[in-house]
Amino acid sequence: MHADARRRVVDRLLTAVSGSVVLHHDLASAADGTVTRTVRDATGTVSCGEAPLVNDCACCALREDLMPELLRLAGTAQLAVVELWDSVEPKAMAEAVAAHGGHTVGLTNVITAVDPALVLPCLSNGDDLAEAGLAAATADQRTIADTLARQLEYAPVLALVDEHEADDEDRALLSQLHPTARQVPVDAPELVRLAFAGFDVEAAAAAQHPACALLPQEADEAGVTTLVWRGHRPFHPGRLYQALEDLTCAAARSRGRFWLADRPDTLLGWDAAGGALSVETAGPWLASLPDAAWELVPPVRRAAAALDWHPQHGDRCQHLVFTSPGLDREGLVRLLETCLLTDAEYAAGREGWKRFPAAFDSLLDPVS
Repeated sequence: MHADARRRVVDRLLTAVSGSVVLHHDLASAADGTVTRTVRDATGTVSCGEAPLVNDCACCALREDLMPELLRLAGTAQLAVVELWDSVEPKAMAEAVAAHGGHTVGLTNVITAVDPALVLPCLSNGDDLAEAGLAAATADQRTIADTLARQLEYAPVLALVDEHEADDEDRALLSQLHPTARQVPVDAPELVRLAFAGFDVEAAAAAQHPACALLPQEADEAGVTTLVWRGHRPFHPGRLYQALEDLTCAAARSRGRFWLADRPDTLLGWDAAGGALSVETAGPWLASLPDAAWELVPPVRRAAAALDWHPQHGDRCQHLVFTSPGLDREGLVRLLETCLLTDAEYAAGREGWKRFPAAFDSLLDPVS
């Protein structure tokens, strides 16, 4: 989303890596039915072209055009930098390159260019991408905030372009949002080395999946706090639903996994940014599966379940993480705890829990 920073990073790689080129698809022309493709090197533009829209989706057109272009460039370029357009998320494109590159094209890394001073303004912006002229398809319902969050949290390397005099709060927020990322100034020699460091798309996908997400840890620095809230008792669906607005607006960013008393076998994902919340089913809890099915589950998923294992509930748990400047930690904990089942409700067991109002049906089982 930080286009100026992105261009600075791309230009840095072009000048630092001999024989490199950059491939960029501009989706701004999608309204006219095409996507504009540009290839350039350190001296300037090498070629331009257009790709037609696919299924009225600019991102689909990008995917269709990306691999043929990379395969064409593979014979001459030492490094082909795929400079993604503003609202395109790296996950789908990285997986497309990894799946279709074969022995000819290898995915060397994923880097997100960041202006630290712009992280909080973007993360607080709940406007739809369409309102900002950044939608990648007519049905694109993403927001600026949640798009930026996924761009930041997917990449293992954050290239920093500090053009707006970021302060300690800006830097602390960025570090807490993605504590495992390597943060590298755009002019650092290390950036070039990291461009060739390699990338594991399966590990990256697992780190983002609600069932085994690599979530941030507790932190408190420069006025920015990350609260990690855990529990094993289920949420009361009605009380949690009533608290959703307050919980969503309590932090600039929150995510994790949780369970509801009336849906005890369903793992639910929580993903919030910019005052907007997405709640979705993310498959079954492993404790709800027969033993034979465990062999079909990826090892990283089984490892995540083992870390959360409870004698009575198995891997069913509440694991939510909230990150924000000025976070009201105590108030947030109190609100979350009021949403859990009381002792009397908990004692009623699963048969009793079935009688709770199905408050989340409108979110999880929408009528088509």
